[in-house]
Amino acid sequence: MIDVRKFDSLGHADHGWLNARHHFSFANYYDPSRMGWGRIRVWNDDQIAAKSGFPPHPHRDMEIVTYVRTGAITHQDSMGNKGRTAAGDVQVMSAGTGVTHAEYNLEDEQTTLFQIWIETDKPSVQPSWGAKPFPKDSRDGAFQILASGNGGDGALSINADARVFGATLKAGGSIAIDAEPSRHFYLVPSGRVRVNGLEAGPRDGVAITGEDRIEIAAEEDCELVLVDAR
Repeated sequence: MIDVRKFDSLGHADHGWLNARHHFSFANYYDPSRMGWGRIRVWNDDQIAAKSGFPPHPHRDMEIVTYVRTGAITHQDSMGNKGRTAAGDVQVMSAGTGVTHAEYNLEDEQTTLFQIWIETDKPSVQPSWGAKPFPKDSRDGAFQILASGNGGDGALSINADARVFGATLKAGGSIAIDAEPSRHFYLVPSGRVRVNGLEAGPRDGVAITGEDRIEIAAEEDCELVLVDAR
């Protein structure tokens, strides 16, 4: 089953400093048919104005992956961590027993990012945070694992049976990945693509399950973010 969820059908909240689209029910957006996809609970497409951001707030028992699309985000938390994550790079936070964090756009330009929450498989562990650069030329025409619950693959570590992939495709190019039919995949492309023959547009959500192979053909240059979860 492949369900293409058009960008203009997503939840929307414009707070001035934050213009957010919600792929799944979040905050004041509620759709009982979009409460998550497998263990993926949140996928927010955020535009954060320059010199603004999320003030300190708490989380617990959730794996939070931030993929920066443009600009940069600066993180600080109650564990004493602080770091700047720039476009194309990724940060992860395992909230565990509880952590308070802030995410600020300290740049002179708008920052855009995906914030992805995955339900943890290890509740009540010590919280942690990490970030890593992933040069885009290393994933041109191929999926690169950015975050994973499987150790040893060179990705950032999360406490969930899930993997977060990134790839870039040129117009006319294609990419494929083998899939377990029982798992839940969610894809967001930055440009027009076809997924197993179905058309999806920029920043649409593509919910996939029951497939043993996923083939993506680019109709224009695009960036792909794909999550594979239980």
